[in-house]
Amino acid sequence: MSVERPEPPLIASERETLRVYLDFHRSTLAMKCEGLTDDQLRQRSMPPSTLTLLGLVRHMAEVERTWFRRAIAGEDIPLVWSDEFDFQAAYDASNSTRSEAFGAWEAEVARSRQIEADAESLDVLGYQPRWEEHVSLRFVMLHLIHEYARHNGHADFLREGVDGTVGA
Repeated sequence: MSVERPEPPLIASERETLRVYLDFHRSTLAMKCEGLTDDQLRQRSMPPSTLTLLGLVRHMAEVERTWFRRAIAGEDIPLVWSDEFDFQAAYDASNSTRSEAFGAWEAEVARSRQIEADAESLDVLGYQPRWEEHVSLRFVMLHLIHEYARHNGHADFLREGVDGTVGA
């Protein structure tokens, strides 16, 4: 595999630990998709589920966009794949390609990293309109680690179903 995955530090500051763990999970998702064709990336898990690896990548682009750009940076932007804030729309990758999905995801990850790096501290507050609550950057980073960890578990099963590859 050519995706480089950072090794989480055993001893580091809170911020560096969160940053590296988030990048570890981002890299894991990319690793699960590495070497597959567009058709393989669109392969469904099992009926009636429509879950695919490409759908997970698209969903995580929306998650990055929502939490870092909308909540922390306060950007008034729509979702990538839905004008109605339908997070389920991203899962429909039936007409998607690796280039389209990964292009969006990589752009959102790059913007998220910049927002985090520019933030004064983990205590910086943003606003999550769906919850009508303020959230800290610390919370957002932990929430994204949780999201990636959950979905990387799905990606494990999806990848195994596509070509038998197991492990991270």
